[in-house]
Amino acid sequence: MSGVKGEAAALMAALAWATASVIWVRAGRRIPPLELNLAKGIIGCVLLAITLALTGGLFVAVDRRAVILLGVSGAVGIGLGDTAYFESINCLGARRALLLSMLAPPLAGVVAWIFLGEKLRPAAWAGMALTILGVAWVITERFHGANGGASRALRGVAMGGAAACAQVVGAVLSRAAFTQTSVGALQSALLRMSAAVVTLLVWIPLVRSKGEWTLRHSPDVWRLVLAATVIGTYVGISLQQVAFKHASAGVTQALLSTSPLFILPIVVLGGEKVSIRAVGGVLVALLGISILFGLVL
Repeated sequence: MSGVKGEAAALMAALAWATASVIWVRAGRRIPPLELNLAKGIIGCVLLAITLALTGGLFVAVDRRAVILLGVSGAVGIGLGDTAYFESINCLGARRALLLSMLAPPLAGVVAWIFLGEKLRPAAWAGMALTILGVAWVITERFHGANGGASRALRGVAMGGAAACAQVVGAVLSRAAFTQTSVGALQSALLRMSAAVVTLLVWIPLVRSKGEWTLRHSPDVWRLVLAATVIGTYVGISLQQVAFKHASAGVTQALLSTSPLFILPIVVLGGEKVSIRAVGGVLVALLGISILFGLVL
């Protein structure tokens, strides 16, 4: 039963991220990625802290090992990774940027093979290749993006790849915290988010002069940030942590990777034209991820 709970949570998290990504596109037109990530993190921390206070879990002691693992996970996966993701969204749009996140499972497999000595079945290598092929098939489709042309598109792809790498680190460390300690799902989400906020508070002053960054924006912009944070951060990350706690890492990663499939009908309803090639590429990549984790073949 716990496995079913984890799998359902992973699918709901994927849907939440797809929905939030569309909103982040609009917010990102007004707020730079670093500041947008910081605003999202602060709001997310407040919401998670309130929830934990109401449920009695805010002041429950947490193992030091869990704090370290989840702190690094949040700094890399959310602090660095989400900043790169927001930059990728600005360059490529939500659909293509989210598609690049599907590179995370193959990257995780390669990392485990190189650094942990995990053996990969021939089918797993085939699944990785299929996933990369599906993503590349869509990304290389003619791109009618914003100003900047090919150079902007390449920057978006690079940032999306960086975000996927950061996601791998965050996921591996989160899973390690759950398997080695008794930390709760919401506690872990708050620890990761808090570490991301601290990282950004250190990072932003290093790359911005005093007059270059601010969180003062119009109410309309803040409504977008609040909506996307509630859906994608508060709900999405909480569900992700529930999934990591109650389902295997492979199944969880595969199901979390379905966000690009959920986003297709969302962007179509928003007026974006989606080609058969785009749909086919997502399905090919999802098949590759399923093969990679042994869910198919």
